[in-house]
Amino acid sequence: MNSEIAKCGKEVENLIDKERLRRKAAACGINLMPEQLDQLEIYAALLLEWNQKVNLTAITQPEEVEDKHFLDSLLFAALPQVQGRLADVGSGAGFPGVVAQIYKPSLALVALEPTGKRVAFLQEVLRRLGLAGEVAKERAEEAARKGWREGFDVCTARAVAALPVLCEYCLPLVKPGGWFIAMKGDAAQEIADAQAAIAALGGTLRETRQYTLPDGAARSLVLIEKTAATPEKYPRPGGTIKKRPL
Repeated sequence: MNSEIAKCGKEVENLIDKERLRRKAAACGINLMPEQLDQLEIYAALLLEWNQKVNLTAITQPEEVEDKHFLDSLLFAALPQVQGRLADVGSGAGFPGVVAQIYKPSLALVALEPTGKRVAFLQEVLRRLGLAGEVAKERAEEAARKGWREGFDVCTARAVAALPVLCEYCLPLVKPGGWFIAMKGDAAQEIADAQAAIAALGGTLRETRQYTLPDGAARSLVLIEKTAATPEKYPRPGGTIKKRPL
């Protein structure tokens, strides 16, 4: 694995502390295998190298990467509902989708990302890590009008939009019986604002799981089950979704 890190080109210093990350994950009931920790180290090296030329993240300090990117994503990935075919909407630098694929290799990941340079980064990460995920240069609301409509067991999004907007991006992609799991900070107000959207799009709010990251930051996982098919009129065009949330 050290040779893979060296392939990142310019030497990247201050990579993640794998033992520290292992301990933090274990404290959350998440057991990481040595090969998974190696993959996360390579991922961190690629993230920092590419971030010098592509706007991927403002989080670059090793422990912040461990906590705010990797551990945050692992809390999502460890949920029992995360299985089967996974859509990561607005995947960006691959959080949480790529981390979920590392943790659960049986997942069938499709990372939906409209920005070309980020698509190239995601493809390179998957290639370097030997992961079988797919990257699609697509906007979620457009993907749901194509072959991906109601084709996923689970859909997620992190740092993309407010929950009422996210519901219209994500729930049309989820098959009935599947799950839309939104990654949020303090989600109470957004959940209240999203009740009409959840109902209109065929979802049912089941629970919100709350966590605190090691730095004290609050995290919420909002679990919405797809209990009915999404009406054909949704999703609306992207501009309409943003201007007039359900």
